[in-house]
Amino acid sequence: MMVLHLLVLLLSCGIQAGAQMKLYPETLTVLRGEEARFTCSASNTKWTVMLWLLNGTAAVTISKLHGVLQSPITNVTAEPVSGSKRDSWVFVLNSTERYNQGQVTCDLQGIDRKTANLFVQEKGIVKVSGDDKLAFKGKSVIFECRAAGWYPEPSLYWQVNDKKVSQAEYNISSEESGKSLFTVSSNLSVMAAKSSEVDCLVSVSALTTPLKSGVRLTVVAEVVQEDDDCTVPLAVTASLSALLLLLLLGICIVLCYRQRRQANPSPKEPSWFDQSVVGRGVVAEVTRGTDNLGYSKEGPTDHKLGKTSGPDADYNELIMEIRRQMDFASFHKVPDVVYFSSPSLHSESQGPASTSEENPVNVRRITTV
Repeated sequence: MMVLHLLVLLLSCGIQAGAQMKLYPETLTVLRGEEARFTCSASNTKWTVMLWLLNGTAAVTISKLHGVLQSPITNVTAEPVSGSKRDSWVFVLNSTERYNQGQVTCDLQGIDRKTANLFVQEKGIVKVSGDDKLAFKGKSVIFECRAAGWYPEPSLYWQVNDKKVSQAEYNISSEESGKSLFTVSSNLSVMAAKSSEVDCLVSVSALTTPLKSGVRLTVVAEVVQEDDDCTVPLAVTASLSALLLLLLLGICIVLCYRQRRQANPSPKEPSWFDQSVVGRGVVAEVTRGTDNLGYSKEGPTDHKLGKTSGPDADYNELIMEIRRQMDFASFHKVPDVVYFSSPSLHSESQGPASTSEENPVNVRRITTV
């Protein structure tokens, strides 16, 4: 009977002692590089020293009178909870690493101690192989997803147009590397019914939102026609193509002919000019005068010499001088066809001998090129 009372007394003391402090959260999961925070509250105000341990190693010591005394771990600190009269403290672990995973203990020296669990996870990458895909309606399309560098082994699943795909429609394989990191691969077969967004999602418990990679599947309708149905359209198309080709050929021929005509103009018809008219025009141009159409060069002739005398002689000399200047200027002409005739009725009696001494006559045949 005395033993039973003793056990009840010890149990009540343990309950009272356990109620004198509280540590929360009891379990915390964070991603590598994030911050981990635990809170320890002492309901017994008579405590003097609070010791925080990380995996059994003292991380920070707190005095009720002096506050934080020491922190041998560089990324660990502690801060009081506001309004708690320094009876509640927060243990802060900055930039968590994989080796920080384990137990976090709050020890009220001489009163009680509590322990919580810390889990550190690692986020990797996820990628759906290839680019956007194009497929005919009714065809099967394979998608491949690879998630690398995760800890622990992540969960992987597929979505098509934001709807989760049944796990029976894809397979999953996993392997672990030397650094305890996992790589997960999966293949999904989709029947091309309509254009869709295909996404691969990977997650661990510390992630609030899964990591996602996706591509677009574009579905096109395949049109198949019978051979007989294509005969008439093909014949019409061939005829139109032949007509168009002939039209283009005709246009090219016309353009080439016109271009050749412009490059090589045809020679003009030969024209007959009266040397007297031409001569007067040239004289008028040289002397800057006007041509007197009523002027006639028929003047008195020297019957003895068979030559024209008077103003006509001066006129002929002027014509000859102008012709020499024109020849000197390199005007290209066709050689004249000259007809010899007597300038007057009196010169006809002189016979052939006197005719050979005459100057070239008034009429020339000029061919212009």
